[in-house]
Amino acid sequence: MASSCAKPHLIISLFVGCLLFASPARPAVSPSAAVNSTTLPVKHSRISAHLKRVNKPAVKTIESPDGDLIDCVPSHLQPAFDHPKLRDHKPSDPPERPKGYSLSSTVDASFQAWSISGESCPEGTVPIRRTTREDMLRASSVQRFGRKPAARRLRRDSTSTGHEHAVGYIIGDQYYGAKASLSVWAPRVTSASEFSLSQIWVISGSFGNDLNTIEAGWQVSPQLYGDNRPRFFTYWTSDAYQETGCYNLLCSGFVQTNNRIAIGAAISPTSALNGGQFDIDLLVWKDPKHGHWWLELGSGLLVGYWPSFLFSHLAEHANMVQFGGEIVNAQTSGFHTSTQMGSGHFAGEGFRKASYFRNLQLVDWDNSLIPLSNLRLLADHPNCYSIQGGVNAVWGNYFYYGGPGRNVRCP
Repeated sequence: MASSCAKPHLIISLFVGCLLFASPARPAVSPSAAVNSTTLPVKHSRISAHLKRVNKPAVKTIESPDGDLIDCVPSHLQPAFDHPKLRDHKPSDPPERPKGYSLSSTVDASFQAWSISGESCPEGTVPIRRTTREDMLRASSVQRFGRKPAARRLRRDSTSTGHEHAVGYIIGDQYYGAKASLSVWAPRVTSASEFSLSQIWVISGSFGNDLNTIEAGWQVSPQLYGDNRPRFFTYWTSDAYQETGCYNLLCSGFVQTNNRIAIGAAISPTSALNGGQFDIDLLVWKDPKHGHWWLELGSGLLVGYWPSFLFSHLAEHANMVQFGGEIVNAQTSGFHTSTQMGSGHFAGEGFRKASYFRNLQLVDWDNSLIPLSNLRLLADHPNCYSIQGGVNAVWGNYFYYGGPGRNVRCP
C-alpha cells in the first residue's frame, strides 16, 4: 500500500434592521431572538434523534490520538441494516477477485491514526467513527448532513458550479470496476465550506437526475470532520446526489465487512514534499456472482460492498470511470480559493512534488483487470490545477495532478 519511494452551499446574508418600542415592564424581544428561541430547540432535538440513529451500540470504544472515537459495533447492527431491503440480509460471501489481480503491496491496516496504538476491534464487529453533535452543527442542515449538495447542473466532463477538477477519465464502453494507486497528501483547505479530495469515480447514467456514482479515496473536509486531516472516505448516490446516498456509513447502504478499517478515519503517514511518498491502492469492482460492488483497500483488505439494488444503472455496469482530484471553490472573499488540490503543486513539477495516480486499470465484462487504452485528461481550470500523464513499464498508465489554487494566473 505504501510505495517504496521514501497525497451548494447557498450563503444567505440576512441584514434586518428593526426598532421595537416596549414599556419598561416588558423588555423588547427581537424577531430573530423569538425565532431562535423556537428553532434552536427543534434543531437540537433533530440532532439528538439523528445521533441516536447513526451511532450504534458498541462493544468497545477506541480513542484515537487525533481525538476521534471509534466504536466497535456488532456487524449486524451497523447502519447498512437500517435499509428496508437489507433487514434480515446476510452479508455476502467474499467475491472472486478479478483475473490478473496480484498482491502489489503489503497489507498494513495501521495506516489509520486510530489503530497506530495497536488497539483493534474484535472479530464480528466493524469500526465506525462516532458522529458528534459538533459534526452535525457544522452541516448546512440536519437533513443534508453527511451528503453532498444536490447537483443542479451536471456535465459529462465533470464540471459543475463551484467544483473544479483535474481528472483522467475513460468513457464509451461497459465497465465493471477500476483500480489505481493514489498518493496521499494533506492539502490546505482555506474555507470550512470547501473540501479537497482525490478519488476514483465509477459512474453510470445520463448525467441527469438518474446519475449513479460510487466513489472512494481520501479527502480533507473541515465541515464534515472538523479538521484538516486527510481521511479515507466513500460515497454513493443513485439520483445525482439528491435524496439517496451519503459519505461513509452516515446512512444505510454500504455494508462493511472489515474490522480493521474505519471509513472516515484519518490516514497517517502522508507524502512529504521532496521526501517519502505514501500511496494507497484502491480497487472497486462488481462481483460477477452476486452483482454487488466491492471495495478493496491495499492488497487483500476487503472493506465491504454497495449492494446492487441501491442503484438503477450501476445495477448492470458503469459507462464511465474517472480518477483524480476535486476541490470546492466557494470564492468567499470574491477571489478564487487558495484551497490546494493534491500536494498543492502543479503536475509539471513531477515526482516528490506533485500528487499522482499510477497503475490505472479497468475491470472488463469477463472480470479481468486490463490496462487503459484511451485515457483522456481534463483540467477544467488549468491555471489553478493541472494534470499531466504518461505510460511507463513500472507505473503503467499514470498522471500527476493538482495545484495551489489562487495565484497570479488564477486570480
